[in-house]
Amino acid sequence: MLQRGKLDRDVMEMVDTESLVPQDHLLRKIVAGVNWEPLYGMVESLYSEDNGRPSEDPVILVKMVLIQHLYGLSSLRRTADEVYLNNTYRWFLGYMLQEETPHFSTASYNFGIGSQWKRWAESSDGFWMK
Repeated sequence: MLQRGKLDRDVMEMVDTESLVPQDHLLRKIVAGVNWEPLYGMVESLYSEDNGRPSEDPVILVKMVLIQHLYGLSSLRRTADEVYLNNTYRWFLGYMLQEETPHFSTASYNFGIGSQWKRWAESSDGFWMK
C-alpha cells in the first residue's frame, strides 16, 4: 500500500534544545573541557568602549572558526550558513532556534589578514584548556 509522507510543517512544537544534541557529541566534549573565560580578558584591549557598533561575543567568533576547522567547512561564509541551519552548532554557540546568528562577514573581518584578532590567535597558546 502506498503511503504519503507527513506534511505537518506548520505545527508548533516546544523543544528543549539540550535534547537535540546527542550526549556523546564532540561539541559536548569541547564544552565540558574548554574554559572560554580567559579569552575575554585577552581580547578586551581590541575593543573600544565608546564608539562603533555593539560587538559580537568573541567566544562565539572563535567557536565559529573552530566549527569550520573541525567539520572541514570551506569558508566562513559556508560556516555561517551551517551555523544557521544546524541545531547542534546553534547549541554550541548558545543560540536559540529562531535567534539570528552572526553574519559571515563579522567573523571574516575579525580574522582577516593583518587583523589584531589574527595576530592574537596566532600568539595565544593553550589558554582554553580547563
